[in-house]
Amino acid sequence: FLPSLRSVPLDAVVLVGCSGRLTASLDAVRARGIPVVVIEGDAGPGVPRVDLDNRGAQRNAARHLYALGHQNVVVVTRPFDAARWTGWLAPDDTRTPVVDVTRERLAGARDVFPGARVYAAGASLIDEGLAAGRVILAEAGLRPTAVIAQSDLLAAGIVRAAEELGLSVPGDVSVTGFDGVTVDGFAPYELTTLVQPAAEKGRAAGEIVTRMIAGSDAASLSFTCSFRPGNTTGAPRG
Repeated sequence: FLPSLRSVPLDAVVLVGCSGRLTASLDAVRARGIPVVVIEGDAGPGVPRVDLDNRGAQRNAARHLYALGHQNVVVVTRPFDAARWTGWLAPDDTRTPVVDVTRERLAGARDVFPGARVYAAGASLIDEGLAAGRVILAEAGLRPTAVIAQSDLLAAGIVRAAEELGLSVPGDVSVTGFDGVTVDGFAPYELTTLVQPAAEKGRAAGEIVTRMIAGSDAASLSFTCSFRPGNTTGAPRG
């Protein structure tokens, strides 16, 4: 991908901040003087952004779980960095995700549950959520009563892992997602999630790029998510 950014003829580029390659990609594009806009990522001064309230939205989902009575919560994150390592983040591990979306959503969850355990997934995929769920739900004594997944696909995989282990959702474990996408074959579940205006974000990025190509000034824009309760969250047992 990076060799293409350095050499392929381009009029403009839209970069997405949920990738660990954002910084390297941005450097390659800016070195060529090509107009660039970033969706959900901090590109520094002079680069227009299409932003989303990732931290505030994730905080809303966490508050929902807190209001239901949950205290033992695990956060399953999107990738931390370009290396896409997976596993538990140790309590004394001070690493901060280099991926903007991961960092902001984790901060939102920690605003409500500062002591929540964190498990990093390697990608925002159902299979990655399934693998994470098999780990975090395996031991009854350590099992959380709720899981905050940083994407709907991860959340769907975690629900499938709970089913494999004979657990009830939300009776034994509540699960929240993020994005508001349709997950095929997920019935009878309706995921509790944050719905983001994906089409509006893409349209805004296109309009900004068009103005930049025409030589006009382009301002950054910010969008908000809406909380959508479903049937994958409930009060913890006992």
